[in-house]
Amino acid sequence: MTKPDPEPVRPPLRFRGRSFLATVLAPLPPVADWLADLDALRRRAPAFFAGRPAILDLTGLSLERDDLTGLVAELSARAIAIHGIEGAPPALLGPGLPPALSGGRPAGAIEAPEAAPAPAPAAGAASGASLILDAPVRSGQAILHLAGDVTVMGAVASGAEVIAGGSIHVYGALRGRAIAGAAGNPNARIWCRRFEPELIAIDGLYKAADDLEPGFTGQAVEVRLVADAIRLAFLERA
Repeated sequence: MTKPDPEPVRPPLRFRGRSFLATVLAPLPPVADWLADLDALRRRAPAFFAGRPAILDLTGLSLERDDLTGLVAELSARAIAIHGIEGAPPALLGPGLPPALSGGRPAGAIEAPEAAPAPAPAAGAASGASLILDAPVRSGQAILHLAGDVTVMGAVASGAEVIAGGSIHVYGALRGRAIAGAAGNPNARIWCRRFEPELIAIDGLYKAADDLEPGFTGQAVEVRLVADAIRLAFLERA
C-alpha cells in the first residue's frame, strides 16, 4: 500500500518593519485659504509633492465628516496622496477615508519654497547659486535648494530626498529621491555615480523605481528631459 506524501512544512510567518519618509500637512482655518496657499506652493515648485506620501494632521481643526471628505478629495485632485490621518476623532473616520495613524516620529521640518521661479537657463548651464554637501544625505533627511544646483559629495540614502531648482550631482549612490528643476527648469539634469533611486523627477515629470529600466541600476547615469519625457543615459559602464 502506497503511503501518502507528507504534507509540506510551511515556513513560519515572518514580519518586518520598514520606515518611509512622508510629509505631514496640517491645514489651518479657513481651509479654502490654506488650499489657495498650497496651490501657490505647487506653482512655485511643481515637483514638490511628486510621488511624496502625505499624512493629514487635523489636530486643532474642527471638521464635519463631509468637510473632511471634501478636503481629501481636494488634495487628491492636486495629486497629493493622503496615506493616513492624525489628530481626528475616531467617529470622523471610516469607509472611504484614509486610516487613522498615531505615534509618528518627527524627521525635521521641510521648508516650503519661497522664491518665485527664475527664468530657465540655457541647456547644460548651471542655475543660480550652487549648494555643495560634503556629507552624505541620510535616510529621513530632506534637502531643498531652489536657488540653483545641489552637489552631494557622498551618497543619498534610501528614504532621503534632494530637491533642487537646478541640476543634482551625486558623487556616490543615489538611493533616495532626486527632484531637479523644481523651480520650473526643464533643462535641469541629474547625474549620479550609482543609480538606485526611489524616484527621479525633472520639472514636474517623474518616474518611480518600478518605472525605470533595470539595465541602468547600479550604473553611472545621466537623467534629462527629451521632448517632455525622462531619458536615461550611461555615463560609463561598470
